[in-house]
Order: sequence, then structure tokens, then C-alpha cells
Amino acid sequence: MCISQTQLCDTLRDCPDGFDEESCITKCPNRGRYINRSLVCDGRAHCHDGSDEIAYLAPTTTVPDILPAQPVCTSPSVRCRGSTLCISQTQLCDTLRDCPDGFDEESCITKCPNRGEFRCKDRRKCIERSLVCDGRAHCHDGSDEIGCPTIAAPTSQTAPLKCRMGSRLCKDGRECVLHSHVCDGEVDCTDGSDEQDCELLCKAGQFQCAHGKKCIDQQQMCDGKAQCQDRSDEMDCFKATKSCSHRCDNNSRCIPETFLCDGERDCADDSDEEGCDSNKVLPPVLPTLAQTCTSPSVRCRGSTLCISQTQLCDTLRDCPDGFDEESCITKCPNRGRYINALCKDGRECVLHSHVCDGEVDCTDGSDEQDCQFQCAHGKKCIDQQQMCDGKAQCQDRSDEMDCFKATKSCSHRCDNNSRCIPEIFLCDGERDYCPDGFDEESCITKCPNRGEFRCQFQCAHGKKCIDQQQMCDGKAQCQDRSDEMDCFKATKSCSHRCDNNSRCIPETFLCDGERDCSDGSDEEDCVAKLCGQQQYHCSNGQCVSEALRCDGHADCGDHSDEVGCAKPPHCPPERRCPNSHECLVEEWLCDGEQDCQDGSDEMNCKVSPVTCGEFQWSCVSKTQCIPATWRCDGQQDCEDYSDEAGCDQLKCSNQLYQCGSGECVDHSLLCDHIINCPDGSDEGHGCSTNNCSSPGTPQCDQHCVSTPYGPRCICAAGFRLQANGLSCVDVDECNEVLPPVCSHTCLNTRSSFLCRCHHGYLLEPNGHSCKTQDEAHLLASVQNELLVLGLHSSSLSLLSTSQTPVFCVDYDWRDQRVYWVSLEEESIKWTSINTKDTGTLVKGVKSESIAVDWVGRNLYWLDGLASQILAVRLGTSTVKSQNYIVVLDEDLEQPRSLLLLPHKGLMYWSEVGSDPQIERSGMDGSERKVVLTRGLSWPVSLSVDTLTDRIYWADEKLQCIGSVSLEGHNVRLLQLTEMPSPFSVMVFNDMVYWSDTRRRTIQVSHKNTGKNRKVLLKRPGQPFGIRIMHPLRQTNVSSPCEKLQCSHICLLAPGLSTAVCRCAAGLLLAGDGLTCSTLVDTTFLLLLSPTAVTQIYLSTIHNGVGLKRLPEHHIWSLPWTHQASGLDLAVQERNLYLADAAQGSVDLLKLSSSGLTPDSRVLNLQDDTVMALAVDWVTLNLYWSSRKQPDLHVTTTRGQHTAPLLQLGLQGTTSIALHPPSGRLCFTALGQVNVRSLPQVDCAFMDGRSQKLLWRKAVMPTSLLFSNKGTRLYWADIGAGVIDSILLDGSGYKQFKADPGLMSFTLAENVLLWSSLDKDVTRIWFSDGFQPKQLFEVNTNVVALRVYSKTSQKGTNSCSERNGGCSQLCLAYPGGRSCRCGRGYQPVDTNTCSPFPSLQCPEGSRACSDGSRCLPLTKFCNHQTDCLDHSDEIKCDHSKPSPGHAGNTVPPSQDWSGRTTPGGVEVQKLESCDAQQCNGHGKCVARGGETTCQCVLGYHGVFCEEGEGPGVSNAPLTLGILSLIGGVLIAAVIIWKR
Repeated sequence: MCISQTQLCDTLRDCPDGFDEESCITKCPNRGRYINRSLVCDGRAHCHDGSDEIAYLAPTTTVPDILPAQPVCTSPSVRCRGSTLCISQTQLCDTLRDCPDGFDEESCITKCPNRGEFRCKDRRKCIERSLVCDGRAHCHDGSDEIGCPTIAAPTSQTAPLKCRMGSRLCKDGRECVLHSHVCDGEVDCTDGSDEQDCELLCKAGQFQCAHGKKCIDQQQMCDGKAQCQDRSDEMDCFKATKSCSHRCDNNSRCIPETFLCDGERDCADDSDEEGCDSNKVLPPVLPTLAQTCTSPSVRCRGSTLCISQTQLCDTLRDCPDGFDEESCITKCPNRGRYINALCKDGRECVLHSHVCDGEVDCTDGSDEQDCQFQCAHGKKCIDQQQMCDGKAQCQDRSDEMDCFKATKSCSHRCDNNSRCIPEIFLCDGERDYCPDGFDEESCITKCPNRGEFRCQFQCAHGKKCIDQQQMCDGKAQCQDRSDEMDCFKATKSCSHRCDNNSRCIPETFLCDGERDCSDGSDEEDCVAKLCGQQQYHCSNGQCVSEALRCDGHADCGDHSDEVGCAKPPHCPPERRCPNSHECLVEEWLCDGEQDCQDGSDEMNCKVSPVTCGEFQWSCVSKTQCIPATWRCDGQQDCEDYSDEAGCDQLKCSNQLYQCGSGECVDHSLLCDHIINCPDGSDEGHGCSTNNCSSPGTPQCDQHCVSTPYGPRCICAAGFRLQANGLSCVDVDECNEVLPPVCSHTCLNTRSSFLCRCHHGYLLEPNGHSCKTQDEAHLLASVQNELLVLGLHSSSLSLLSTSQTPVFCVDYDWRDQRVYWVSLEEESIKWTSINTKDTGTLVKGVKSESIAVDWVGRNLYWLDGLASQILAVRLGTSTVKSQNYIVVLDEDLEQPRSLLLLPHKGLMYWSEVGSDPQIERSGMDGSERKVVLTRGLSWPVSLSVDTLTDRIYWADEKLQCIGSVSLEGHNVRLLQLTEMPSPFSVMVFNDMVYWSDTRRRTIQVSHKNTGKNRKVLLKRPGQPFGIRIMHPLRQTNVSSPCEKLQCSHICLLAPGLSTAVCRCAAGLLLAGDGLTCSTLVDTTFLLLLSPTAVTQIYLSTIHNGVGLKRLPEHHIWSLPWTHQASGLDLAVQERNLYLADAAQGSVDLLKLSSSGLTPDSRVLNLQDDTVMALAVDWVTLNLYWSSRKQPDLHVTTTRGQHTAPLLQLGLQGTTSIALHPPSGRLCFTALGQVNVRSLPQVDCAFMDGRSQKLLWRKAVMPTSLLFSNKGTRLYWADIGAGVIDSILLDGSGYKQFKADPGLMSFTLAENVLLWSSLDKDVTRIWFSDGFQPKQLFEVNTNVVALRVYSKTSQKGTNSCSERNGGCSQLCLAYPGGRSCRCGRGYQPVDTNTCSPFPSLQCPEGSRACSDGSRCLPLTKFCNHQTDCLDHSDEIKCDHSKPSPGHAGNTVPPSQDWSGRTTPGGVEVQKLESCDAQQCNGHGKCVARGGETTCQCVLGYHGVFCEEGEGPGVSNAPLTLGILSLIGGVLIAAVIIWKR
């Protein structure tokens, strides 16, 4: 027989032998008490039967008739059901019945439902096996962290238990608990010591957790995140709103405030009608005789009873005394001719004339009933449009009655039209405002069948049906809102909700092998995915191309594609797996990766010392190398763990205390009388003598902690203690923590941070890393195969094959097309990803690298042999070679890899020549700069990380992968043993991918650390180019090319906001900048040869591209000219000025359609040669310089007057450029630099004033030209083979590489034209500044070339009208003009001139050319200027010292007076032919009627100007010539061209 515990000692004999009443205590010892009375009703049972906690009345209670309130058990204690008894957590499921009803032993687990789970010792919970011994208790009793191998077992029975770091010993010394579990409100130690001595007094502004062991900031209460372990900080956080004021039904329902105490039961638990104020219910009122009935009711006589009008005279007695049936009329009397009518109530009669007159005469209104007229009174008709117009036309206002129109808030009227309710109140299961119940009448209890009426959805309360189209429309039609529940609609980016609906993931995340939901629901109920056509389904679910099956290499991860092959491939025994037909390559043997299914390729491997790379660290074993950055990073990477040995002591975080021995412990363990640090440094004398309770405690910003060294301030997590030791500052985890806490972007918050992802990525459950919605694929060229590998699914497809290796690939995501280079066909081909169609885009190229511009829709490629970067438009048809666009071809020594950043309009390429470097420019070739020159040896591949804006490269010789910012800063290098020969590199998201030709693998690792490395693809062929295919790699951005609509091709410029149009060979870019066409017909080119002038209209330039002869042209011979050397043209007057080097003359010719006609001779310089000339097409003045008169001069159009302009002792003037509208001129000259004569470009006003140096870095400048606007100056540097230009303020220098044989240059609009000489062949070129194109070639010596058009000489200046008022020379300057007088004339005033008087000089003297004075003969040619016109130093041979000067050079003085000289131009023969023409290094001889030089030994050249000597470059030699012969330089060039 069994009895309950409550039957023991209950004074009743329940057992037959009375056992239940034996040994019962009738009186407690110790003054009648068995337990201390203070323990009674304290919430915890001390008696076995719990009677000390049942209905006990305290003896000190002053009011005995009031029972004490049941105590609330202090967490984590539990109150027994139906009792005040509190028991501890450890008493639950301990096999002992502690609660009277056995509540503590209910729902205890005897066996875990899932195999492999761990059952907690208290039998209350089952957890995953992986959570056991993970350092955090998941069982209530902490049994999953007891007996873990990391806890050192006692060495002897007497030795104390030693706890691992982060744990502390319980007081009984039998077990260890985590520091985080001490004073957390739950008992973890068996003896409960972890929850003892935990009294805590919270400061103002803090909240104390219910377990009383922790304080938190009040701002952390109700923030949605529990800081208290008992979650008490997140309890009672309900905030009432207007629509949700009262929660009921176990918090499953929330009703508005208006539903409270409204007399209706809205909550199932009736709580909405509990505790209502009784004053709100009107008390019953006793009737009084004075009570008045509400009209139209009638009060019975002598009573308080009220009856309605209809009860009067209805033959029924309603009033007690029959008052309602008195005075009733049964028949109306007739009086005379008036006929009366009886009212329906029989109580009165009215005149017939009053019936239907619109006014009520009968008390019951029956006289106005059953009227047949439109108005209620029947006497008036009104227009129907006047009804319900707000104005009554009928006297009874009947036209304005029944005008109710339903609205959203007033849909149905009830209670005699005195109330109006909205439609949603109808049939909602609740009787709302209609006392007559109208809103719940005729309600449908079941919706009709689908298709009947329009009612398709029944509200959950069952009283209403709504149109199915109204479901999930964002507006609740059902009062219980059931029509708006479960309205989740899956989309591509939000297909599956998980983690209690707090997270939504795309469909591609489902069953992808990665756990994206914390609850793991995304990987539940997964089924094997079917493979596509032409694919083999591996046993592990992987899909590979059928063409790869039984090829001797395992492509399935489980090797199943090489099992059961009918005809296995043949391979040598030493290269075959012993237990299968799989083939190996030598590099795979003992490479650390299992290639044979049985692992035999990694058996019997010899371990030998290795030599580490420049950026690696050698493990102590000498058999392993790791990246240098892995040394002392807190992770053991060496197999012998040596990389973490000897490292500096790690610093503890701000929330931990660092022991003297280096360990980190929680601050709560300091000064707790228990030694937690191995060296005991957490306890000390200061704990008791000076702590946070002592006077003078520091005023800490957050927390004070007692330490062995006195009180110290500490900060909460996410804060750092300031230098003052008191205040705390927020830690910026986004910028101060390494490695970065977020893989994409980081937002710092107070005490924490938030990780965010770039567009197109989703944050993973770990809150740090991001993941793409769609699977990325790896496009790889492996030997002669194009393969596509899924990075998540590991699916492998064969896209295309070739007969020869495929080195480089790229793709266009928009058109789903792959581009690749075929070395066999020397072409760039394409393959459709979807249809597998193949075509050719470019033929006849051997490219090392290709790149797709998916924004501008172009394909770029590198031609290493030609040292060019070229481009064509994307498409499917083959592009002709003449339509290739040369983007860059200057200073490209050995370009190797090309990278495009279309979203920035930038282009990067690597050089692997003698100076390896990485350069960049705009994708149009502009803004070129060197990005990186250091840390490079053989950069063979470039890639970009768009998330961090870093350029990555693979260095084949350094065997590493490097990265740098887009501007060339912050270089990082990663060198792994597994990358002995990296060939191609790609970066996507957090990972870096590379192909290795030696290992024959494609691998991946973390892009910052190089860790988490694994092999993605391993095939016998060598892997070359790789690309990551994903839409985020080629994002859709707005292209400026879409707006430009270029006729040929559009190239993006830096910044992506601009682009430029470019033309193919044979076309020029028109003035609109969009159209490629020929220039206008009026533009023509003049070619000058020694005996003829050739005119070519540029409209024929398209047909003349690459010709070996002259295109369509006009040629005019020059029979009167001996040796033409220069020309210029005044277009409007068609005046052609032609210099003759043989005659020393300049002639004026008239140009017409019929040819050239001589007009007059402008200059006649005997024994001299004009070296430079330019015509001012406004005044027709001629500016010139000669060999013997190297200063600048100006002569009127027909040679009447000549004046010196710049007499500064100039030398080497070979070119003059004028811009009459701005009044400026520029010229070349030789300047003195450290006693050396070096070429320079000077500029001045056209009147000779304001001379300044513009450029001094040219080797041999000539062919100076102004731009149309006069703001930029161009010239040809024939010594360097380049065309230079610069703004007149000295800025904006540009250089265009023309040709080493550059001879002459001209400019047409924005098009450059020049001539080059190579082995007696003259070639004419043109370019728009980007790419050179040859027009034609001839065997004629081209002395000069110039371009003119009808619009090329436009503008005016101050000399335009009537020669500016000057009598002789009008010289313009910016904003004005100067008048000058010719030689032999003197100024009378500022405008007019008069001749000088004749001057007779005595013997032994001579007159100056201007006739102003006589000078002794010794004053002439003495290197000292004495004449005002400098004529005493003109035509002098300064190579011979004059008497009295011994060859000392005296710099000429500058004369800006503007004085003019009289007389003509005199020429004196002061030099012999040998000295003048042959530079003193040869003799003049006559050959074929011409005078040439016969050079002495050691000299050569046309003028014996070049000395012998090996290794002498052209530039220094040219400088030497210029410094020796000065102004003779250009004369030599002219004679050379004969």
C-alpha cells in the first residue's frame, strides 16, 4: 500500500499498522520550534511536507483575518504549482519529489529525441553534441561543461583542482565554472557558491536584474536585447498605444482603450471588463410622478407608464385605467358643405382640404400618408434634379429626405437612423453600436462556392465574407485582421523567411550547402538537384560536363565520374593511381593534396628542407614556409607551432585584467579572496586597504573596480579608458580593430558597430561577412579548354575547346558572351554561354591580354609585339583591320596584362620589360601616369577588387600576389608555398583566386590573410586565364557613350562622366566631335619641295590613306626659284611668300586656280639665307630672320621698309609663329646655359616688347604654330621625334610621339600633320592627337608643309583699319599697336616717319646704318654695341677676335627704344666658304654646279659638323652643333635636303 507524503503525521491512521503516524513530532525542540520561524513563508520549503510554506499565519500579524500575500520566488528559484513553496533549479528533475504535487518531476527528459544529442544531467534539456565543452554552459545545471578535457585533473587526492583560463573554482573545490556564469542568477556550482556573495547595489540611472547579481544602464532596458541572463530587463516592456492599449489572453491579443469597460467581452479571459469603475454604470432611478415621457410617447394618466402614439385607440387597453382607449372617434360628423376625414388612429377628424397638403393635422400623421404627388403633401411637383440638393423646394421638405449616401466611416444606419457604422462592423461577430442588432443580422456563416457571387474569403470569426481580391491588400476588411495575415509573397530576393521572421533570404540560398539562417531552416528538407543535359550526375550530387567523364581525371569530388568506365584512358604506370585508372602528373605527387581516391599519391613522401621566399617566414622545422604576416598573429600555422613561439605578450581587452603572468581574467575576479591568476597577481594588500569603497575613490565615468594596486576605473565593452584614467571614450571598431571587423562596410555606433554590405550582397548570420544572392562562376582557360565552375555548387561545364592553348579570356555579362584569344588562328573569338555558338571578332592579332568594356561596349587588347593597346566595338561580326583603334602606342616597351575599370573610365596595364611597372590612363588614353614601380619583377596579371578599390597582380618571378590602391599607395604582398608560378589572378567579395601553371591548379584563399586556402580546380592541362562571372562584376551604370552617339567608336574618359569619339584610319573627327569624316573642301595642304609647290585638298585624304604616291593634287613648278626653303600664305589676299636659300631672297607670289604668278621681291639678302619667316595676315608685314642677321626683323609687304624687331644677339632662329589677333609672336633661338648654347622657345609681343622664355627642354624645335585661339603653341622637336605643345602661360605641356625621322609639322584645326624622312622617302602623317596614320609617301624632298583654309585666318587687331594710322610699319600687341619706321627713317611723331639726313664720315670711320653717327672702324665688330640700330655688330665673324678684345665675348645690350635705322640691307662678305659652310673642318668644292664640303679626317656630315666617336647620341651631338655654329643649323638642314 502506498500513501502520499501529506498523509504522514496527519493524525489520521492510513497505514493498517499505523506506520504513517509513528515518529511524529508533537512538539518542536528549542522552545517549541523545529525550524526558525523566520523561515516560515519565506518562499522556500524547509519542512519535508512543505507545510512551512502552506497557509501559514504569522504570529505578528496584527490583522489575523487577512492572509499574507503569496511570496514571489526569487529567480532562479521556481514556485511549486498551487503553492507558495519555492524550490531551487537543481531540485527540478532530480528524481526526488520536492513539490507536494510532484510538479518538479514533470516533463523531465528520459531520452533525447535525436540521436547523438547530449542529455543534461538535470534531465531538463537535450543539446547538440557540438555544444558540449565549448566554453559556454547550455544546460541549466552546466553539466555540458563539466569534465571537459581542457580542465586539468587533480594530480593527487590532496592537490587542488586547477581550472582552465576563463573559469574559476567552486568553493567545494570539486568543479570549475566560467567567470561569465558567476553571479548570473543561475546556480552552476553544485554547492551554489557561484551565486553567493553577489550582493550588488546599483547606482542611480542603473537597473538591477531580477536575480540581483548585475546592474545595467537604464538605457539598455527594453532595447530588444537581453543584458540580464534572466531577461528581466526585457520584461514588462509593453508600451500602450492608441490601437493597442490592453494585452490579454496570455498576451496573444491587444485591444484599443475604447474596448475597455464597454460592457462587451472582447478578451477571452474577460480582463477587459475587470476592475471597471462602478460609477460608470448609472444607478437605477426611482420614478416620480413628475416624470415626463419623451415625445411622441404619452404618459398614462395617474401613472409613470409611457406608451407610444400607436398604442392610442388601437382597441387594446395599455394604460391601467384604460386612458389610451378613451375619446376615440369611430365616425366623423359632417357640418354643412365641409366634409371631414377620420384619422387612422380614430381619435380625431380633419378637413379633406388638409389631407396631403404637406402639413400634419392628424396626431398620428395619417392625413399626410398615401399621397400620390411627388411632394409628400401631393400638391406640388418639382424638378427631379432639385431633390437632395441641400435646399427644400417642397413645404414638407420631402425632396430632401432619404438622401443618405454611404461613406467610408458611415456605411450603414441603424437604430431608427440614429446611429451610423462603417462597413467593416457588419458581420464581424461583435454587436457594435446598433442596439437593434442590425449589424449582425443576415450574416453568412459559410462562404458560397468559388465563382458564386464575389465572396471568396471568410473571415476567421466566421461572420463575414469578403472579395478575395481584398485579401492581403494592406488594408484589413475583417475586424480580426485575418484577411491580412499570412500575406508573405516570395520574391527573387526574399524567398524564405527564417529566424522567427527576422531574416529573409533569396531562393538561391536554399539548399546551397551553406547555413544562412541561424535556425538552419534554409538547409532543411533539401533534395538532390537534377543536372542539365550533357551533364553527368556525380554520386555526391555534383554536376559535371559529360565530356569530362572517364577522361582519366576525377572532376567529381567523390571520384565517381571515373568509376565504371568502359574504355579508361591510358597513362604510364608511374603516373597512374594504383587502384584506379586515374592519371596523375608529376607535380601532383606529394603536393599535400589527395588526388587518388585511396590517397596513394601522398604516401611515402620524403620531407626535405625548403627555401622560403622573400615575403615568407620559415618554421623552425625548416620544412614549411608561411607568409611573414602569419607570424605572431595569434593562430598556429606551422605544424610545429613555432610561428607563435617567442611572440610578445598579447594585450588583454579593455574588459579584462591582465595577470602578471600574461593571462586575462575578468575584473570581477579581482580581490575576491580567490587566486585566479596563476601568479596570484589578482589578489594583494591593496584589495583591503585601498578599494572602490575607500575615501578618495576616483570619480569614474562608468565603473570602478578594486585591484591589488588600488581602485581603478574600467569601461564597458565598446569603450576605452582615456589617459586621465577616469573617462571613457567610444572605441571606433571600424577603424581601430585589425583585422577588419566587417568584410564590406562598417558603421561605428556607441559601444558597438554595425556591418553593412554593398549593393547586391546580403549580410550573413554572423553579422560580419556578406554573400551574393546568385552563385558566382569561375571562367577558366585550362590548356585548350574553356571551363565554367560553380563556386558554390561545384558544377563543372565544358564551354569550348581549341587546338592550341587559350591564354586569356574575358566575358560580357549583358550579352552572355565569352571572348578568348586563339593563337592557332591569330584571332579573338567569342562563344555564346547560352547557345555555345562561336564566331570571330578580330583577325590577325597575337594578344597577351584582352578586356571587355561592358559600359562603353568595346573590346580592348594588348599587342605586345607592336607595343600597342587597341580597341574595337563589341559585336558578333568580324571587324576589319582598318577599323581598329589604337588607344595607346607611346612608350610601351613590353605590356603584359590589361585591366579595365569602366565604372571609373580607367585603364591599367603592367610592363614586364627592363623596368617593370604598373601604369594607368583613361580608357581613351588620356591622363597617363605610372602607378607602381617598386615591389615588381614580372607582373603577369591584373585584377581589381571593386569593394576596396585595390589593384591585384600576380608576379610570376617573385611567386606572390600583390595589391595596391588605385593611386599606388599601401602595397601588400602575399606569398604562399602553394603559388610557385601564379599566372592569372581575380578578386571577388572576400576571396582571391589564382591559377598556377606549375601546380596545374586554380586555388582560392582569403584576400587579406591568405588563409582558408583550398583547391577549386585541378586538371592535367595548365590553367591560364581566369575570370569570375557574376552580374556584380559588371554592374549596370549609365554610359556617357549613350548620349554621344559616336559615328564610329566611343571611348570612356576618366571619371565616367565624359567620353570621346574616335575614328578609324582614313577618317578624321569632325568639328562636332561625334562624326568621322573628311575635312571640308576648303582645307588644303601645301607641300614645298626645292623646285615646286604641291596643293592637296584634305577632302581626298580618305582615299589616300597608306598610298605609295601622291593623292589627287595640283603641282606648280618654280622656274624662277633656285632652291625653295620656306613659305607662308596670306589666305584672303592669296599672297604666297617664298624663301629662296640660293638667292637669299623672299618673293611674293599670287596664288590662283591656274597656279602661281610672281608679283614682287620682298627681300634680297646677298650671300645670306632666310632661316625663318612668317606673315602677319592682317598687315601683310613679313617677320623674318636670316643666317647672318639672326635677330628678328619685320618688312612691309613689298619690301619698302624694314625695321629690326629684336636685336638681342639671337642665334639659331629657325622658326617664327605669329598670332595677329592677339598681337603675339613666338620664335626659336639658342640660349646661354652655363656657357653652353641650348635651344629654347621665346615669346614676345609683335612689336618686340615683353620677351620671355617659354620652354627650354626641346632638342631641336622648329615649325612653330599657334592654335586658332592663340592660347597654345605647337612645335616639332625634330631632335626627339615628338610634337610638343604648351599654353602661353607655361602650363599644360603635352607631347605626342610622331616619328624618329620627323622633319616638318603643321596643324589643321585639331589634326596634326607632319612629314618624316627615311632613306630618301618622305612620308606624310596625320593624327587627331591619339593615333598616327600615314597618308602617303613620295620620293620628293619635302622642305616644308603648311595647312590653310578659308576659315584658318580670322580675326583683327589694332592695325586692321588703315594700317593703324601708321605711315610705315604697324606692329600689333595685345590691346594696341606700335608704329615703327624703317631703316633710313626717323620718327616725326608716334605715327609718321621722315628720312634721316645724309652723314659724311671722316677717313678711318664709318657711319651707322641709321645714319645717326660716325664711329671709328675699331668700334665695328668689337662685341660692343655702339650704334643705336646695332648695325656696328651686324655681319661680324665673332669666331675671330677683334683687335683689343682678345676674343672676350661682351653680351649685347638690350635696346627697347624703338629707334629705326636708315638705308637698305647691306651684306658684307666677312667669312670664307671653308669657315662659313664647312665649319672650318673642310674645304669647299664644286660638284655638279653646286658647292659642297669635303671634310677633313675625323669629321663628316653635309657641313662637316659631326665629329667621329662611338656611342654618341643624336641629341647631345645636335646640341654640340648648335653651340658651335649657332644660326647655321637650319641652313644645314635645307642644304641637306637638296
